Amino acid sequence: MILRFAAMLAVSASCLAALPARATPPAAADISAREVTKALFLAEPGQPVDFSGRALRYLDLSAVDFKGARLTAADLYGVDLTGAMLRGADLRGVRLDRANIAKADFSGADLTGATLLRPNAFLTAEFDVRDAPRFGGAKLAGIRVKARLDGADFRGADMTGADFSPLEKRPGERDAATNSRNHLIACDFSGAILRNADLTLSILTHARFLGADLEGANLSRTDLTNVDFTGANLAGVDFTGADLDGARLAGALGIDRAIGLELAVNLDKARR
Repeated sequence: MILRFAAMLAVSASCLAALPARATPPAAADISAREVTKALFLAEPGQPVDFSGRALRYLDLSAVDFKGARLTAADLYGVDLTGAMLRGADLRGVRLDRANIAKADFSGADLTGATLLRPNAFLTAEFDVRDAPRFGGAKLAGIRVKARLDGADFRGADMTGADFSPLEKRPGERDAATNSRNHLIACDFSGAILRNADLTLSILTHARFLGADLEGANLSRTDLTNVDFTGANLAGVDFTGADLDGARLAGALGIDRAIGLELAVNLDKARR
């Protein structure tokens, strides 16, 4: 009996050792929300507060006016930015993963090389587009996005090389718990620069790309139902497997140089 019990313990120990280690959650912030808001309140006009490289993880900074603060390479994992004013802020390389960004205003901010993985952009489960954040005129070159951002404003934004591809470069990226597509329903990309941007598999129904520059962008297997491309530059855009049901291609530029258009779905239903 004793030998059998000892054997059972040995087996249990080996099984536990074989289990994958749990990911260590991000550490707490190295500054308090009170200290952040105080520094911003005392900031003189034209002298932005510098939070570069700081850890602001999980802080409640909802409705805070950042007054164009510098947050280069700061860690804002899980931070609450609901209704925050980040116009013109320096957010290069910032980590906004799991952040609450509903009604946040990033207009004119510099988010070059930032990550926006699985943020919460809505106040309710109804995904009301009126809650969507604003990125008008922002610099989003090389940004990595994995999100539902229905109704977001990207007008005039520089999204050169932006990566909206669906799968994350991490273990378990193909698990059912990981969303397989970015939701960008009814987003406005009018006048935006999306050269070489990767929007593979994105759901873009009813989005607007009026006058946008999409040269070399990857729109393969995207849902482009009722999307408006009036005046957009589509030279080199990959439409392989994209659904063009009701898409407005009339007036688009460079359509003759698009890739995979003959392999698109519902091309006969596009408005040409």
